[in-house]
Amino acid sequence: MADEQTSARVDSWIWSVRLTRTRSIASDACRGGHVRVNGVRVKPAHAVRVGDEIRLRHEGRERIVVVSRIITKRVGAAVAAECYVDKSPPPPPREETVTVAVRARGAGRPTKRQRRDIDRLLGRAEGRTREPREPRG
Repeated sequence: MADEQTSARVDSWIWSVRLTRTRSIASDACRGGHVRVNGVRVKPAHAVRVGDEIRLRHEGRERIVVVSRIITKRVGAAVAAECYVDKSPPPPPREETVTVAVRARGAGRPTKRQRRDIDRLLGRAEGRTREPREPRG
């Protein structure tokens, strides 16, 4: 089990309690200003103590947690959940999440199959073609 301490680095703690997948993601979030401890933006080496409120913007969602235990090594999900009190708002329902068609820049024109997939994603009518042109004349 992880050793008990009075403080730990904020990036290490966020990674240890499984709020991010990797420690480098946690460090990048700190450097990018996405982590606040008690309302103040912090660097990755900032010390975290029991009772601190940590706000983390990650993956399009804000997580608000209060530190209840300090750990520095990554532990299982059940043990990690005991190390903080989650005060985050519930995630938005899946129906309300808007999907966006993303294509790599410079990928060229989409193929016919890709166009159909994009049309399906955007909810356009299947088999619908462009409006017929008016005759010239």
